[in-house]
Amino acid sequence: MTKDEVPSVTLQCGDCTIRHRAVCARCTPDEVSDLEKIKFYRTYEAGQTIVWAGDDMEFVASVVTGIATITQAMEDGRTQMVGLLLPSDFVGRPGRTTAAYNVTATTDVLMCCFRRKPFEAMIERTPHLAQRLLQMTLDELDAAREWMLLLGRKTAREKIASLLSIIARRNASLQMKNPSESMTFDLPLTREAMADYLGLTLETVSRQISALKRDGIIILDGKRHVTVPDMEALLLEAGDDADGGLFN
Repeated sequence: MTKDEVPSVTLQCGDCTIRHRAVCARCTPDEVSDLEKIKFYRTYEAGQTIVWAGDDMEFVASVVTGIATITQAMEDGRTQMVGLLLPSDFVGRPGRTTAAYNVTATTDVLMCCFRRKPFEAMIERTPHLAQRLLQMTLDELDAAREWMLLLGRKTAREKIASLLSIIARRNASLQMKNPSESMTFDLPLTREAMADYLGLTLETVSRQISALKRDGIIILDGKRHVTVPDMEALLLEAGDDADGGLFN
């Protein structure tokens, strides 16, 4: 056991809240048992860097609880947030020895980690694990394409509504709820972080959130606690097809 592992965290895979969405979702009991042998947990406090771009990646991981941001730095020191890691999202790439991006905990984060080399060996002999990882990679590619549309074509109001709908639908998926119902969640990002992520100014983010609140699309309790009374209405504001499906 390395100094970075967290022996005090003892979660059972069968009780894991992300089990149905995680990279191990399709694994048989025997395969899960094999994963248990190479698994450990790490915790990170809000604001703590999980990995720096260029760092050696000795593990891959699933986010169990909390939110992290993915950022990329330019040579002149400017940084851009290029992604969010929500519960059940996968961190690291089998076959890649170094990190391509900075990953920073936005809230307190708990990660279920797998030692990289044994995990790579398991992929080769475990079709269920390889298939699920491929599906998650393709889902991530789809999300990146949707984000290109959001940043390039959507209005400020649609951008805010889109981000809120992504978080709401992920919460629904983790809770195995139909997101057409009323959804309540805590916004994981500050308004400054939202502005950075969406390519907007802080003033614009605040103004659009206030407008969505005024129009009854969302209900705010403080700055972070959000209730969406009608998911279809939020999806329409986001410019998306309000089909009521679970966010994958």
